[in-house]
Amino acid sequence: MLRVALVCDFLEERWPSMDLVGDMLFDQFSKRFMDHVHVDQIRPALRARLSMLPGMSRSQLAWNADRLLNRMADYPRVLRQPSNYDLYHIVDHSYAQLVHEVPPERTVVTCHDLDTFRCLMQPKIERRPKWFCVMTRRILDGLQRAAHVICASESVRNSALNAGLLNSDKMTVIHNGVHPSCGNSPDAAADAVADRLLATSPEIPLLLNVGSTIPRKRIDLLLRIFAEIREHVPAARLVRVGGPFTKVQLGLASRLKVADHILQLPFLSREVLAAVYRRSTLLLQTSEAEGFGLPLIEAMACGCEVVASDIPVLREVGGDAAIFCPVGQIPLWAETAVRLLHEKLAGGESWRLRGLASAGNARRFSWEQAANRTLDLYRRISGH
Repeated sequence: MLRVALVCDFLEERWPSMDLVGDMLFDQFSKRFMDHVHVDQIRPALRARLSMLPGMSRSQLAWNADRLLNRMADYPRVLRQPSNYDLYHIVDHSYAQLVHEVPPERTVVTCHDLDTFRCLMQPKIERRPKWFCVMTRRILDGLQRAAHVICASESVRNSALNAGLLNSDKMTVIHNGVHPSCGNSPDAAADAVADRLLATSPEIPLLLNVGSTIPRKRIDLLLRIFAEIREHVPAARLVRVGGPFTKVQLGLASRLKVADHILQLPFLSREVLAAVYRRSTLLLQTSEAEGFGLPLIEAMACGCEVVASDIPVLREVGGDAAIFCPVGQIPLWAETAVRLLHEKLAGGESWRLRGLASAGNARRFSWEQAANRTLDLYRRISGH
């Protein structure tokens, strides 16, 4: 029996996509492959220090300091405890400093993108303090010392190869899967929660955007596109899931006079998120860079059509079922979205065929397949 430590992120950091990877692999190994592998999910609680001091509970600086202490000091101590694992799998590359605490020749790391290493790869663009670069170098060294790296997409693999970070024989591409909650079948409880949160008539066109609000997501483009769409479809609403807008983004929404037509939802359970996908007409994915693009396949599985940035990784994931627009060409994005909204309203054969194509594309991605391929890699690395 192969014994594996699945090393996951702190839940308190609230990175839903990273948590999803750890949870779904653990679930698959525990239910479908239990005769071949025993997996322990390593996920200690984040210990609050500075953020627990009087008057510091809302301080971003205190929270970031706590995250740093936990990642660089507390978590390493957890992994230094004696254990009898045959292999370690760190599911988030930004935790790759942990490779230094375990046998690197028996360690696998999943790399989702190269954002973490931008201050080393592009120091003139991504300017960071010296201490931050030293910390990042330790994380990168950990990634490079690992026995093998799983890349979330061919695009991540090619970027790591072109940047000279990793050798080709040390990388394997294993795509993420679609969560079981994502599908066209109704879920009465989740659908009721989604209806209450959205608080709109089913006839209202809902444009959805899922993900964080970091710069590469290009929320500025999303807001400008939405403003143009509303000139043609005044009833349209924008739904945002994945964290609140920044002050700059809020200011832009206000200047564009669309702030009152945007619904920002809190972090949602997987089931309720799937229900929101089902209630939405279009997913607008305006990112200028991604490591995978999980919302594309989740939306497609739920019957929500996708308009995405024309970048290699989203082409890789969206296939022929998504519609692509060049990053920054706002009029084309708006024109495409308006056309699709009218097509949905008409309810003809073309819209039905779009739905079939989207569902077919989503079926290319399953967590069972991801776990199966990951297990094969475990065996190869460990010699079991």
